Amino acid sequence: MNAAVDRDRVARAVRELLGAIGADPESAELRETPARVAESYAEFFSGVGVDPQQFLADAVPVDGETGELVLMRDISLRSICEHHLLPFRGRAHVAYQPSERVVGLSALPRVVAALAARPQVQERLGEQIAQAIDDGLSPRGVLVVLEASHGCVADRGVRETDAAAVTIASRGGLSEPAARAEIMALIGTGGDRRAL
Repeated sequence: MNAAVDRDRVARAVRELLGAIGADPESAELRETPARVAESYAEFFSGVGVDPQQFLADAVPVDGETGELVLMRDISLRSICEHHLLPFRGRAHVAYQPSERVVGLSALPRVVAALAARPQVQERLGEQIAQAIDDGLSPRGVLVVLEASHGCVADRGVRETDAAAVTIASRGGLSEPAARAEIMALIGTGGDRRAL
């Protein structure tokens, strides 16, 4: 949980919000809601102020003895859209071409989770993940594909409940169309695979 989140302040703001929409924050049904929301926000925004490089610090040298590609598909993704404070969720697919160092596979989901756990937009999130991996590992190339369904699209406005957004961020050799196409085939986006 994020110790930086001021739970008391969040709870006061939620009480005010409930009153502003015409609900009684002191009713039996809503009395505990402000504290629950404060705890939820501490979890949702636990990545605020977290440096994702800490998860890449244990990279090990490989002296050129690696395969051509490291790909981790289907990393669960949950974030909160900074525009409406509604959730978006889906999957992250992260690939890199090792150069001199590799990192334990659990580090990749940790980088995704830390960067997603803050007010965010999908387009920036993919770029931040790619940059963190590029900075932390200095690979020959990085590709990040995010597939997500957004609460601000599904639950308000156009109410497109089945729509999913796909974004791509790349660095180095994986910015080349042929390399990207091969990885996209390995990921298997679209078609019969569902983002969620």
